[in-house]
Amino acid sequence: MKVFGIDIIKGSVRSRTRRPVYALARVEDGEVLDVEEVTGFRLQRLLAAEEPDILAVDSLQEIAADQRELHAFLQSLPPATKLVQVTGGERTESLGKVAARYNISFNKFDPYAEARTTARVAALGAGVEVIAFENTTDIVVSRHRSPGRGGWSQNRYVRKIHGGVLQKAREIEGRLRGAGLDYEKKETKAFGGYSRVAFRVKAPREMVPVHSSRGADVQVRVTGRQLDRIRFEPLSDGRPRYLIVGLDPGTTTGIAAVDLDGNLVLLTSSRQMTMSDIVEELYRAGKPLIIASDVQQMPYSVEKIRRAFNAIPYTPKQSLSVEAKYDLTAPFSYTNDHERDALSAALDAYRSLQNKFRNIVKRVGPGYDLDEVRARVLRGQPLDTVLADLQGAPAAKEEAPAAEAEPVRPVEDERVMALDGMVKRLRSYVQELQEELRERDRDLERLRQDVRRARSAAERKIRRDAELAAKDATIESLREQLRDERRRSRRLKKRLERMQKVAKLEVSEDYTPLKVLDSLTREAVRALQEEIGIAGGDVLYVPRAHGWGRGVVKDLAGTGVRALVVGGEPPDPHLVRVARESDLPLLQEEAVNPDIRGRTGAALTDALERAIVKWQEEQKAFRREQEAERVEYLVKEYRSEREKEVRRGG
Repeated sequence: MKVFGIDIIKGSVRSRTRRPVYALARVEDGEVLDVEEVTGFRLQRLLAAEEPDILAVDSLQEIAADQRELHAFLQSLPPATKLVQVTGGERTESLGKVAARYNISFNKFDPYAEARTTARVAALGAGVEVIAFENTTDIVVSRHRSPGRGGWSQNRYVRKIHGGVLQKAREIEGRLRGAGLDYEKKETKAFGGYSRVAFRVKAPREMVPVHSSRGADVQVRVTGRQLDRIRFEPLSDGRPRYLIVGLDPGTTTGIAAVDLDGNLVLLTSSRQMTMSDIVEELYRAGKPLIIASDVQQMPYSVEKIRRAFNAIPYTPKQSLSVEAKYDLTAPFSYTNDHERDALSAALDAYRSLQNKFRNIVKRVGPGYDLDEVRARVLRGQPLDTVLADLQGAPAAKEEAPAAEAEPVRPVEDERVMALDGMVKRLRSYVQELQEELRERDRDLERLRQDVRRARSAAERKIRRDAELAAKDATIESLREQLRDERRRSRRLKKRLERMQKVAKLEVSEDYTPLKVLDSLTREAVRALQEEIGIAGGDVLYVPRAHGWGRGVVKDLAGTGVRALVVGGEPPDPHLVRVARESDLPLLQEEAVNPDIRGRTGAALTDALERAIVKWQEEQKAFRREQEAERVEYLVKEYRSEREKEVRRGG
């Protein structure tokens, strides 16, 4: 298998002035043949000439700026050449990670090394094939030149071109029939033959035995039908990746899975997962190689899932503590304790295998799938057998046993004594180290107890601070209520004092109390009602009648107020009329001569009575005038109606 791997040295496909220059590496049957520098045009020529099986890139952005250019590039490739992106499809990863999976290292800053690595990992089956066309191919046979206006021989010239299109179309149709391909044909007739013939073949482009070409009179264009969206298919057999799975069973089941490099692949939890749901979820994520638990005795439900996958069991030597779980899962984020426990089980299993994985990497050369090697070794196969199997060669025969060693000579007594002394010293040193280790364990346990006590003290302080804050908020609320009550008490005290003054004046026979309105508005009436109160028989005083309204006068008359004394200028005639209509005595300040002090006042009872009597006499005259006006209005209405009847009767 021949593979081309490319990487950009300089330039860009998006630049019009600096076109890209590539490093091109050729790999054939797993061996790197050569690496050279080529332009984009030179690369197209080499692809057409050598027709490799795979053109490998680490990013599609290196060959096309957008989807239209990518379709054009794929269209220009030889039919048997696959375009492979070694870093993945929808979800990509770095070339370094892909190469590390096959134990290949390279200089990331060297385009030639990247081109070699890209070609090697593609030859080993890494990456995805980029598919942009359906399994349908369009073949269009048409004229390569325009007939034009022509001269005397114009008809013969047109007949020659259209006959060439007809002949080429019949030749292509014969090839399609010979290959046994289904097709549809659409012809456009013209003078002497056809001007255009289109075939729609139900087969991918690499299976169609026709290639694009151009002749003097006829051109053939072979194109695949474009997909609505670029599709990626794994280049290899699509083998799922191996996983180390941690499970935390219970009412809420936690599931965590990491790959053999310790990268998190799956972390979820649910209260409604059955065993089949868990198995399906793990199948979608990959192939569980190890099923791990965070307790020393694996639960029965976890054991059932392990048997379903025939996976390797793992349990810790002793159940993981909460502190150990926090240490293991610190670099990761999780949503609940069940996910934490499952993730800690998977990570603990991975940590226990790290040394074995490092030794395998040291012993395995580049070009092997490390995941497959590690999985087989963990299942008990010898490393040499695994490598030979993956390489496709029979396992190497075991080397002949070495020649029998010569019998060991008896050693001197002095050396035996020296070795015995060394063993004794080493044993005493081991005992010292063990004692030191126990002392450190005691110190560690003591420090942990100190930490727990400190945490408890901190929690108690936090709770106490929270309680104090709540009590402080309650105290502040009560203080605010107390201030409101004090303000209310002062207002009521002032109101009581005013009411007492009014009561004293009411007891007096010479004076009549007055209650003062700020203005002749409903707001002022409401304020006076709240402070002192307004009852039937009260006499009110207003300094000015500005801003009065008909509604407030009627409201005062409805409360049974005895009289309303107006100060300042003489009241508005409209106000007087409204007061007379409402039968509310409206007195001027000069007639009463009140003594006003704050919200209350007083007036001589005799003067007030005289003013009210005078108002009542005027009120009787007002009523008589109203009655006269009403009678006069009725007479006029009667006369008007009679005149109308007379006119109608005449």
